[in-house]
Amino acid sequence: MKNYHIGTKCVQAGYTPKNGEPRQVPIIQSTTFKYDTSEEMGKLFDLEASGYFYTRLQNPTNDYVAAKIAALEGGSAAMLTSSGQAANFFALFNICECGDHIVASSSIYGGTYNLIAVTMKKMGIDVTFVSPDADEAELNAAFQDNTKAMFGETIANPALTVLDIELFARVAHAHNVPLIVDNTFPTPVNCRPIEWGADIVTHSTTKYMDGHGAAVGGAIVDAGRFDWMAHADKFPGLCTPDDSYHGIIYAEKFGKEGAFITKCTVQLMRDLGSIPSPNSAFLLNLGLESLHVRMPKHVENGQAVAEFLEAHPKVAYVNYPGLASSKYHERAKKYLPKGGCGVVSFGLKGGREAASTFMKNLKLGAIETHVADARTCCLNPATSTHRQLTDEQLIEAGVPAELIRISLGIEDKEDLIADIANALDSIE
Repeated sequence: MKNYHIGTKCVQAGYTPKNGEPRQVPIIQSTTFKYDTSEEMGKLFDLEASGYFYTRLQNPTNDYVAAKIAALEGGSAAMLTSSGQAANFFALFNICECGDHIVASSSIYGGTYNLIAVTMKKMGIDVTFVSPDADEAELNAAFQDNTKAMFGETIANPALTVLDIELFARVAHAHNVPLIVDNTFPTPVNCRPIEWGADIVTHSTTKYMDGHGAAVGGAIVDAGRFDWMAHADKFPGLCTPDDSYHGIIYAEKFGKEGAFITKCTVQLMRDLGSIPSPNSAFLLNLGLESLHVRMPKHVENGQAVAEFLEAHPKVAYVNYPGLASSKYHERAKKYLPKGGCGVVSFGLKGGREAASTFMKNLKLGAIETHVADARTCCLNPATSTHRQLTDEQLIEAGVPAELIRISLGIEDKEDLIADIANALDSIE
């Protein structure tokens, strides 16, 4: 599928049925797989043959869908996980261990921030957070001798900052470490970080890839370009023998194209088990088949609503990289020429009370913690996800009391704007 356009890959990549086989990706709803001899199964456990023996590690349905995502991102290999959180954890933990260090953008999803800053720190992995707007010298200064990875989000959730992928990749490679980029919000339809130098791409497939709020999931894609063996001292997990598989050295046996995902599958998935169900992978594939059709509509609606809000007298500010007034507009034109996503955040001049009134009067925009769905959903963090914080703490967290995050679905933009206008009119 390499030479086909992105829309064709969305529909057909990953699974090609043979004569008489199911046209749709089959759901292999089985925990185990039968073999005629112990010797045949033993080859799988020795990584001497490809195949399936237990769905906690791999499942054909999951692998078909992972192969489609790899094709969309332009990677060499991919795997599915049970959530986007699991994808980011696996991607980092696959090359980091106790005593190591990560450099990460400070403008990332709060759950990922906590994963790196709190949970992984308890595991002995330290982090230095850098501004997504840091220059090359500031980024270089964040690295240490034990730094093993650099991490950022193409479009941050919910700050909507845009990462300078090319710059971050150049700095990461100057320090002989890979750049890992979470590409959830743009999806590969609107940005393919590998083309800008990223080495590993992650996704919360729960969002636009699924697109219908049906199944939680995640994905990891390896570009297959990072030379692990050239920096073997930094990455012993990939470049020294794994005693749990008879001394296999992943980077030698599977090369640049396969080492990262193979280790992540046969070691981390084996031990931690964060695999999606085959049925969830099936639902994800249905979402992927229309991804190239839905994303332009999300962008169209996001842009229209952002422009409407920016001109409204009751709105204090709007964050959306598609706006000419955005500090990330020029960067977005470079990395996101087709537009970014349908998520817009904005603040109301009336503060907390105005935000509460606005939320109560929305009809089409459902109040949900979810984003990036076919249906429009909306959230006021101060009264939901961050309700335990004071107004001062909300400002420090970057989600002041007046902030609204709205994720525009694929409804008609005229109806969405009318609904938002009605909710704004209800504010005295």
